[in-house]
Amino acid sequence: MTERKPPGVDFGSWVDKQIRDAEARGEFDRLPGAGRPLPHDVENTYDELWWVKRKMAREGLSVLPPALALRKEAEDALQAAYAAPSEPMVRKIIGEINDKIREMMFKPPPGPPLGKKPYDVEDVVRQWRERRADR
Repeated sequence: MTERKPPGVDFGSWVDKQIRDAEARGEFDRLPGAGRPLPHDVENTYDELWWVKRKMAREGLSVLPPALALRKEAEDALQAAYAAPSEPMVRKIIGEINDKIREMMFKPPPGPPLGKKPYDVEDVVRQWRERRADR
């Protein structure tokens, strides 16, 4: 914790001294982005939460409602199933996403409706086989 500003000392000069002391100790060395200009988004106006959005993107977090996030996850799972190396893996991927879809169907979360029903495992396996045969 920084020391308290002594009484009678101008706030501006006290802050400047704190910065000079930290710089002398090397506390500003090796900061991320050191020596580069701050990123500037010319197309958009200033957004107070820019740093929150950047952190979320860096951490791979989403702000989608649960139903929309599951829709995306279901689409990704279907693509992963089509690319799977074996039939048991296809069944595993589709089985796991179907469990999540069923759970959300019976316990709807807040937000927009899911609008998805579980995949037909046999149909996905049939399509997987057809795609493998086309190679």
